[in-house]
Amino acid sequence: MARGYSSNRINWSAYAGDLTQSLAYGPGVSNHIHWAFGTEQFGTPEELQYLRFPSGGGNWDQSRQMTNNAHANYDPRVAAANVDDRNTVDRAVVGAGCVIGHNVVIHAGTVVGDNVRIDDGAVLGKMPMKAANSATTADAALPPASIGDGCIIGTSVVIYAGCELGSRVLVADLASVREDVTVGDFTIVGRGVTVENHCTIGRYCKLESECYVTAYSSLADRVFVAPGVVTSNDNFIGRTEERFKHFKGVTVERGGRIAAGAVILPGKTVGADAVVAAGSVLTNDAPAKKIVLGSPARLKRDVPEEQLLENQGWED
Repeated sequence: MARGYSSNRINWSAYAGDLTQSLAYGPGVSNHIHWAFGTEQFGTPEELQYLRFPSGGGNWDQSRQMTNNAHANYDPRVAAANVDDRNTVDRAVVGAGCVIGHNVVIHAGTVVGDNVRIDDGAVLGKMPMKAANSATTADAALPPASIGDGCIIGTSVVIYAGCELGSRVLVADLASVREDVTVGDFTIVGRGVTVENHCTIGRYCKLESECYVTAYSSLADRVFVAPGVVTSNDNFIGRTEERFKHFKGVTVERGGRIAAGAVILPGKTVGADAVVAAGSVLTNDAPAKKIVLGSPARLKRDVPEEQLLENQGWED
């Protein structure tokens, strides 16, 4: 069991190359933080590293003592380090001006940009678990998770390794974003949303509370997905070996909207500026700029002119 390392403001415990924060700091706190890795758990007193958060932004103020065996390529933005039994260093990188809550876990290698807020209990850079009969989780090396500047990460959010968030993305409480996912700038991932692996989410999207984005899906810019929407990628419903050849998520083109409680079946496309009405089941593609409604969804009428994306006056 890893020991905790005390500072004058924060306690961290290092385990398996990762860091868990057990006491938080916040705005107005004097952010003078000292880590000492290796003094007890990793061996020699010389394997030390001291870092200080800049209280008003700017560059890191650093002083350090490390053995010659420790990692030589020191990054002054590093806010977490672990010296393993091979005397190498795995580091998470945290930018200036970040605010980190209680019990946050930042796994080794994760890169966090400047001015990021990470709320209590969030986990960044988690490795996926693969069940013996998993159909979509591969045994493959993953790049570190990357969190863009100005993001807000809510309470108990889980961001997996191999996920990349753009700038100023909000991931609300209890949401989960899997590996091999990219999320564009200014997108909102709402409370309790699940984004499965191998997905692309565009810029300025809104994924509302408790919606489910299935693996292998693609959402373009300015897409709106309402609460309780369900998407799927397996027409064989978990049976037969044939299904492995046909996994296909959903595609939502630029400005497409899916209303509350709708179900989108595997491989279906919601066209640009199309609307899938609340409670509908989409069994065929929804044409661009059309409203489809019902179960199964059928063409209803044109999207009103004033609702079209081109008439909103938004700048991308």
